[in-house]
Amino acid sequence: MVIKNRSTFFCQGSFEDSPNFPSCHFLETVPQKIIDKEINPFVDKWEEEGQFPAHKVFKILGQAGFLGVDKPTEYGGMGLDFSYNIAVAEELGNVRCGGIPMAIGVQAGMATPALTRFGSHELKKQFLVPTIAGDFVACLGISEDGAGSDVANIKTTAVRKGDEYVINGGKMWITSGSQADWMCLLANTSKGPPHQNKSLICLPMNLPGIHVAKKIDKLGMRSSDTAQIFFEDVRVPCKNLIGEEGKGFTYQMLQFQEERLWGVATALTPMETIIQETIDYTGQRKVFGQPVLHNQTVHFRLAELATEVELLRSLLHRAVALYVEGNDVTKFASMAKLKAGRLTREVTDSCLQFWGGMGFTNEVLVSRFYRDLRLMSIGGGTDETMLSIICKYMDILPRK
Repeated sequence: MVIKNRSTFFCQGSFEDSPNFPSCHFLETVPQKIIDKEINPFVDKWEEEGQFPAHKVFKILGQAGFLGVDKPTEYGGMGLDFSYNIAVAEELGNVRCGGIPMAIGVQAGMATPALTRFGSHELKKQFLVPTIAGDFVACLGISEDGAGSDVANIKTTAVRKGDEYVINGGKMWITSGSQADWMCLLANTSKGPPHQNKSLICLPMNLPGIHVAKKIDKLGMRSSDTAQIFFEDVRVPCKNLIGEEGKGFTYQMLQFQEERLWGVATALTPMETIIQETIDYTGQRKVFGQPVLHNQTVHFRLAELATEVELLRSLLHRAVALYVEGNDVTKFASMAKLKAGRLTREVTDSCLQFWGGMGFTNEVLVSRFYRDLRLMSIGGGTDETMLSIICKYMDILPRK
């Protein structure tokens, strides 16, 4: 079954009876209205500038409720389950670039899940409430120059001195890093085993000793500013610790489930859009006296790609349904992330080929997504990392 409105899947059964949920119509129409009015008309400009105005865009989204869909109503959220967050993520795929949905994902589903689950009431009031409202821009400080997918290998330290942590080190590839008001920082707080010595800390980005070294010039995701950041004797109150000291690695692994599912969801609509725009273009473009689309190799390939997208959507929805029920979906989330990374490459590469010379220009959407969606196989855990996780759950990963 092809689901035309992505949010329809999540508006079945008991979900629509939630007292906090306005209506499924709200999810189907409001995100698109905001995208059409407040985002897509400016995307080309923001892509050229290498940055979109995160505070402005997030405030609009925050006022509409889309930065806290699955967050508690006590802190300004809608109080819905995670499936609604995924429905919003699919709708955000209508943004005509990858960078802005990615930054929204960091704000709504990557920097805040651990704070929501394990943070103190005071921390939630200080950081979660304004983040949900769109008054704060959040970033996630995990990756480092020598530790991307290998989270256990991070070197940044947060040494307790009195009632403060003193932070030294640096973070790399930080989405919204040059605009962020605070960072959900993962740092080593002891010298113990690498999976037990890390903690998550809410770090205000205006503290002395925080240096945004540069905004990174990237192949794609051009409208999302990505920064390299250094910390030099940065002092932050110990009360900014999220949950328990030493539990940061575990908390981050839990966050990764939501992050990877969100990433898969935001890739579905762009792939559908690219396929449809390719159908429209090849139906008009004539080569050797007939439309390109009439070549069997073209229409068969497009049909095959559309089928693969629907299969990926089904896997995503299964994983989300299990996750909402309280299950560990690390294996399914990793499978979906792996498949999404590879399928986005297949879709964009195949479709770009059918556009011919036009596909090699910056004038068409397929070339932008060819660059943007390449990150799907790298960010949030590489394809190889996903394969290792899947092998571990299959009990076929060689033991050290």
